[in-house]
Amino acid sequence: MLRRNGEIFCCEGCFLGWLADKNNKQERDAAYLALTESLVTALDAREHETGLHSKRVACHTLVLARRFTTDKEQLRQIYWGALLHDIGKIAIPDNILLKNGSLTEEEWSVMRSHPQRGYEIVAEVSFLEEASKIILYHEERYDGKGYPEGLQGENIPWGARLFSIIDTLDAITSDRPYRKGKSFEEAKEVIISQSNRQFDPRAVEAFLAEETVLREMVEMKCIAKPDIW
Repeated sequence: MLRRNGEIFCCEGCFLGWLADKNNKQERDAAYLALTESLVTALDAREHETGLHSKRVACHTLVLARRFTTDKEQLRQIYWGALLHDIGKIAIPDNILLKNGSLTEEEWSVMRSHPQRGYEIVAEVSFLEEASKIILYHEERYDGKGYPEGLQGENIPWGARLFSIIDTLDAITSDRPYRKGKSFEEAKEVIISQSNRQFDPRAVEAFLAEETVLREMVEMKCIAKPDIW
């Protein structure tokens, strides 16, 4: 019997086989990360954005997710789903996606199709199976008044429920062409006021429990690569 890297193996050959599998998995995960970030870059090219929003919300959503799981595969799915949440906007026509003025009701109808279109883009990508549910349902509301399916409560995948809080936090605290970003406190007040309405109360509790960490990350505009690979 051999002990290597904290594991016990029956022979040197078994250890070498385990090591090769581990290296292959690391290479695969690196390729998956590169692919998802490339897709976000493609969206950036359409929206004339820097990509920092998508990376921020992906990084910040993990803070909440870690209060519910330590499983790295689940955390990777959360990260990928948050990172690619708006990928469906690639399919939205430029005259709607890039319009400076207010959208008409008909144009809003087209814009609201982006979760379904995003889901269709990634649905056949096997390693994004769970992430695709965040993409599809990230615009749902806890009270059932969201879209595309009007899901309510725990019928909304938990990753999407966590993400919606972080998406709102980033939207409020980030600068926009038409306004300066607001304070963390202002965002916090909105999130608390929407508990059991737009947001899952348990997700709001997780947000409040992680307030110190999230406040610092928002101030730093943190987009650090998460330690889930």
